[in-house]
Amino acid sequence: MIVIHHNPDCGTSRNVKRIIEAAGYEPIVIEYLKEGWTKPQLLALFAAADLTPSTALRQTKSPAAELGLLEPNVTDEAILKAMLEYPILVNRPLVCTEKGVKLCRPSETVLELLEKWPLGPLAKEDGELIIDSNGQRVS
Repeated sequence: MIVIHHNPDCGTSRNVKRIIEAAGYEPIVIEYLKEGWTKPQLLALFAAADLTPSTALRQTKSPAAELGLLEPNVTDEAILKAMLEYPILVNRPLVCTEKGVKLCRPSETVLELLEKWPLGPLAKEDGELIIDSNGQRVS
């Protein structure tokens, strides 16, 4: 089972979902901007991915700066509270598999969580090659 906390408007999130599907998996897709987050859910995801609210904070293309969350004295509790109110503040995509939980940025990070990989060649939306024609990861 694979779960992706997904934003369909995000290129990285789309790339990750496409990699998962190209490998033959049918992920459970959670569109967190529609569904929102709960505090226990975020705390569990962050713990499993070895993240904190501050390391999981999306700093660009989010209201983080306007909300004062980028200031050095902001606590993780304040960031977490803001994430619950503004789900866009959580960096994405977060992917959960039997191998673990990761924030999959860059998108090829998801390969570390997959038992089987897609056949190559496979490229990101921008054309950058991820897997070559021999099925090997491109660094």
